[in-house]
Amino acid sequence: MQAPPVPFDPRWAFFLDLDGTLFEIRTTPQAVRRRPEELELVSRLAAASGGAVALISGRSLAKIDRLFSPLKPAAAGQHGAERRDAQGNLHEIQLSKKSLKHAAEIIGSFAARHEGLVFENKGLSMALHYRLAPHLAEGAQGVVREAAAALGGALEMQQGKMVAELKPAGHDKGRAIGEFMREPPFAGRVPLFIGDDLTDEHGFAVVNRMGGHSVKVGEGESAARWRLASPTAVRAWLAEGLEHAPGR
Repeated sequence: MQAPPVPFDPRWAFFLDLDGTLFEIRTTPQAVRRRPEELELVSRLAAASGGAVALISGRSLAKIDRLFSPLKPAAAGQHGAERRDAQGNLHEIQLSKKSLKHAAEIIGSFAARHEGLVFENKGLSMALHYRLAPHLAEGAQGVVREAAAALGGALEMQQGKMVAELKPAGHDKGRAIGEFMREPPFAGRVPLFIGDDLTDEHGFAVVNRMGGHSVKVGEGESAARWRLASPTAVRAWLAEGLEHAPGR
């Protein structure tokens, strides 16, 4: 697979993952820093496409906004558990605060007992990162499954790159993309989704069904139709497309 051979078109609907796609992956989520050129790239893409750009991430909306301030583009956070549409309206699922607290206690307690694990509570979802302790992968995944089972199906485990996440069942990046595609300015456009992780496969599947362009970043099996080597390649491909887009 390679980058889409079709000419870059600003009339597409653009959906972009963040970590591992626009940004290089760091040892912890907190270590990621957004550079001015990345802010400029998203801003230019939004202007060229008439606002048909949405950031699709496992991060919370609050953290997405801190990274991209002062921009507030359309975005889906926590794998679609919370979503801001292009008009600025917020859509957030409702979960039992008691259940979420119980899950956080189970996973947080395990993380506290094992050096190298990083527990991230995002509000409607949570993540247990083991990039600093890869030997604990099995245990980390196991405790997240345990937390999901304890809540009777309201939450489910999502495996990612060196992370086990607990997220609302039935909500994923593909569902979020589908919701955006029913709304202006995305509706009626050809979708493009670029992502790098297992969590992005849901998005690739939805975009493929819509006849769009799915792009996997990096190595590994994927349902995506095309591939770019790295976040550097993603940024370069988007920048080049904007530079030579029709109408410039």
